[in-house]
Amino acid sequence: MPKTNSAVRIARRGWSVAERLWWRAATLVRTETVLVIAAVLAAVSCVLVPPDAQYAAYIDLETLGKLFALMLVMAGFQRVGAFRRIAAVLLGRVRSLRGIALVLVGLCFFSSMFITNDVALVTFVPLALLLLGMVRADDNACLVVTLMTVAANLGSMAMPMGNPQNLYLYSVSGMDMGSFIALMAPYTVVSAVLLTLAVFVGLTRGEQDVAPQLDEGERLPAARVALYTALFAVCLACVAGILDVLVAVGIVAIVMLVVDRGLFRSVDYGLLLTFVAFYIFVGNLERFAPFHDALATLVQGREFLVSVVASQVISNVPAALLLSGFTGAWSALIVGTNVGGLGTLIASMASLISYKQLTLVQPGARKRFLVVFTLVNVAFLAVLAAMAFLLGMR
Repeated sequence: MPKTNSAVRIARRGWSVAERLWWRAATLVRTETVLVIAAVLAAVSCVLVPPDAQYAAYIDLETLGKLFALMLVMAGFQRVGAFRRIAAVLLGRVRSLRGIALVLVGLCFFSSMFITNDVALVTFVPLALLLLGMVRADDNACLVVTLMTVAANLGSMAMPMGNPQNLYLYSVSGMDMGSFIALMAPYTVVSAVLLTLAVFVGLTRGEQDVAPQLDEGERLPAARVALYTALFAVCLACVAGILDVLVAVGIVAIVMLVVDRGLFRSVDYGLLLTFVAFYIFVGNLERFAPFHDALATLVQGREFLVSVVASQVISNVPAALLLSGFTGAWSALIVGTNVGGLGTLIASMASLISYKQLTLVQPGARKRFLVVFTLVNVAFLAVLAAMAFLLGMR
C-alpha cells in the first residue's frame, strides 16, 4: 500500500542533508527537464563568454512580460471554470461519438489560438477522458486525445499569443498582427480540414448514439468573467502593439493582486526561467565566433527545414530561441517551428501534457498512445511540410 504524504514527510526527516538535496534535484530534473537542460547550457556558455555588461541585452523582457500577463489571465479563467462550462454546453448538444470528438478537437483547435496550446490541453484532455469513459468509448481515447493534441498545436499557430515561440518570434521579428495571421492562415485552414477528415475516418463507431450527461456546474460569476475578459483585451492590445508592455503587465498584476492573488501561484515560472536561460545561451553563442559561423552557415537558406528538424530533438520553443539568433528569415522560422511541433512527442512540450493525462487514467495505454500519436503526427507533418515547400519555404 503506498505511503501517504504525511508518512513520506515523516520518513524524510531521517534523511541526511545530501539525500534531501539529491531528492530535490531529482524531482526538479523530472518535473522541469527542459529548464534544467536550458540552465546547464546557459552555464556552459558562460564559460565560453564570461558574464559582462552585454548580458543585460540578452533578455527579452517584452516577451517575458506578455507571457506572464497572459498566464495570469488564463489562470483566472480556469479558476472560475469558464472553459469547462463552455465545453459542457457544447457537448450537451451532441449525440454521437463522432460529434463528441469533433467538439473536443474543435475546442482545442480554436481555443488554443487565444488561451495557448498547453492551457487548452490541460483543460480539455481530462474532460475528454471523463466523457469517453461515460459513453464506454475508452478504446478510442488514444486517437481522440492524439487528435486533440494535434489540434491544440496546430490551432495555436494561427495567432501570436497561441504559443510561446509565436509570441517570441512575433516580438523579435517586428511583424504586425495582420501579416502574422496572413502568413499562418493557409496552414491553419488546411489543418482544420485534415483534423475533420481524421475524426470521420478514424472513429469507426462514430455514428453510434450516445447521451453524455456532463454537469455544467454552478453559474459562472459574471462579474469575474467580465473582469478577466477585459484583462484579456489588455493582453491582446499589448500583443498588437497598441499598449506598452509595462502598462499591460502593471494593469494585470495590480488587478490580480486585488482580486485573487492566489493566481500568481498558477503562473508557469519554470517556462519563464527556461526563456531566460535560453536567452543567455543563445546570446553567448552569437558572440562565440566558431559556433556562430558554423550554425549561421547551416541555417542560411534552410531555415524551415532546420527548424523542423531541430524541433523534433529539442522541441519547438528552444528551437525558435536558438535559431532566431542566426537568421532573419522570420517567415520560414515561424512556419518551421509551428509545423515542427508535429512529429515526436517532445517536438511540442505541450504534447507531454496529453501523454501524462492519458497514462494517468489508462496506465496500460502507454505503448498504444505513443504508436498512434507518432503515426498521426508524422502524417500531419508530412502534409504540412510538403505544403510549406510548395509555398516556397526552405
